[in-house]
Amino acid sequence: MLDAFSLPIVQRGVLEVLVLAVAAGVIGTWVVLRGLAFFSHAVGTAAFPGLVLADGLGFSAHLGAGATAGLVAAGVGLLARRDREHYDSHTALVLVGALVAGVVLASDVFASGSNVDSLLFGSLLAISPADVAWAAGAAVAVLVGTALLGRRWTATGFDPGSARALGTRPGWTDAVLLGLVALVAVTALSAVGALLASALIVVPAVTARLVVHRLRPWRLASVALAAVEGVAGLWLAFELNAPPGATIAVLGGCVFALVAIARWASPHLRRRRLAPAVVAAGLLALAAAGCGGSGSGGDSGSDSAEPLPVVATTTQLGDVARAIGGKHVAVTQILKPNTDPHDYEPRPEDVTATAKAKVVLESGDKLDGWMADVVKQSGGKPSVAVLSETNPDRRPGETSGAEASEYDPHWWHDPRNVEAAVPAIQTAFTDADPGRKAAFAANARAYVARLKALDAGIRKCMAAVPAADRKLVTDHDAFDYFAHRYGVSVVGAVIPSQTTQAQASAKDVAKLSDVIRREHVRAIFPESSINPKLAEAIAAQTGATSNDTLYGDTLGPKGSDGATYLTMEAHNADAMVHGFTGGRSGCTIQGL
Repeated sequence: MLDAFSLPIVQRGVLEVLVLAVAAGVIGTWVVLRGLAFFSHAVGTAAFPGLVLADGLGFSAHLGAGATAGLVAAGVGLLARRDREHYDSHTALVLVGALVAGVVLASDVFASGSNVDSLLFGSLLAISPADVAWAAGAAVAVLVGTALLGRRWTATGFDPGSARALGTRPGWTDAVLLGLVALVAVTALSAVGALLASALIVVPAVTARLVVHRLRPWRLASVALAAVEGVAGLWLAFELNAPPGATIAVLGGCVFALVAIARWASPHLRRRRLAPAVVAAGLLALAAAGCGGSGSGGDSGSDSAEPLPVVATTTQLGDVARAIGGKHVAVTQILKPNTDPHDYEPRPEDVTATAKAKVVLESGDKLDGWMADVVKQSGGKPSVAVLSETNPDRRPGETSGAEASEYDPHWWHDPRNVEAAVPAIQTAFTDADPGRKAAFAANARAYVARLKALDAGIRKCMAAVPAADRKLVTDHDAFDYFAHRYGVSVVGAVIPSQTTQAQASAKDVAKLSDVIRREHVRAIFPESSINPKLAEAIAAQTGATSNDTLYGDTLGPKGSDGATYLTMEAHNADAMVHGFTGGRSGCTIQGL
């Protein structure tokens, strides 16, 4: 039941939560006392432009977010200097400005990548020593600030007029308080994310306030509650295979609701009996829900011997691994069908599977860059094969942007590259399980034969379409390998990037529409893992069709045309031929 705490990645997460609890618990009491709850949430959310800048220019995300949070705190402080009764209004004004700047930077200047996503929503599964150091620094700063300025903050909060008469200047003391709130919100980025920072800062303090009324015990109760909710939420996330940051936030909200209900239900017993009993009952219910909630994502073979535990990051690699390993491997496939790999956040079950794996298969070229941290922090010692490195023909990647890679990460859209990856997978399996060498070799030979049939079939289909008609417009630049292999002209993409994390600007859309009309493009091809609305809108205004969907970054669900790698590529070829010819022809491939 507590096996998760034996993992180094969980132990580091627990340390981060405990240190953060000190900073968040103490500053949270001041946030509640001074009515700064909205500010504490807004200052984390307003870190967005700083995150985009840091990700795009390649410097520390904490520095970028910290600079933005500092500007937000300074802006609110200046606006509220003469009107301290309307902190929320001033905060809203500054927040809107920060968000507008972030959107402009993300859409028109940088490609806002998955690093920004993880910092907006947090990931306790990727805590580094630097994150713990930030949390420790924030805790020390909050404790020192409380010791030196606590009385002035209290006096200013309860009676600003009397505080001025006694010689206290609210301006600079409030500026320090706002700055510390911003510091803690930024520090919480790695753990629960900017959007959920209030789960650590506000919720425990508000909950503790329901049962504790003196300031010092209130601080201690807030720290203790933040620590307990953080550790319990992390454990529950592993039991339920849920994102830790969101789980902590939900748990904190449930505890608050239980305590509030206890106070309402029995005013006479709320302090000694009923409130603790209700809270304990609620936590036990959550624990019971967590027991047995996690399941294995792997596919076990029917052999009497234990199958080789394998982790594959993408849907394509999971399918190829099962084809080569057969019943002799148990594959845990991290990405599920129609899941975008560019913005995936690893789940607790991924970490536990990696800790037990003997072989890990990565796609490479930054498509699944998050997997390196999972392997490193899982505590296991699997052999790792990065399959993009086996490609005989590596197409160039993007030279700028948050997800820039030397090579295009969509290498599997040329079957010859998958054929080259098969021996590497076979070798990894054989080295980990030498007794099944013959079975792996036989499966690999059979799969290579099917890959050759796929390649020959697609070449034949495309050759039947006039070269002038083979003009491709997709959701994003995922098909350069396919186009290069089969003589297709890539006219453009709705998202002009090799990652779906980029954003199409109005200028990009207008330019693409002009190109579609000028080149007489017949079809725009939406992708299965991307919202098709923008592609459909462009098709409607240019007269092209958008009825033929492609599988770009991911396979489709079981039973669909894209359920396996082979059928996915066969479907893509059929869809393209259908779109290129205005529905007159298709593509059928035998021998798959």
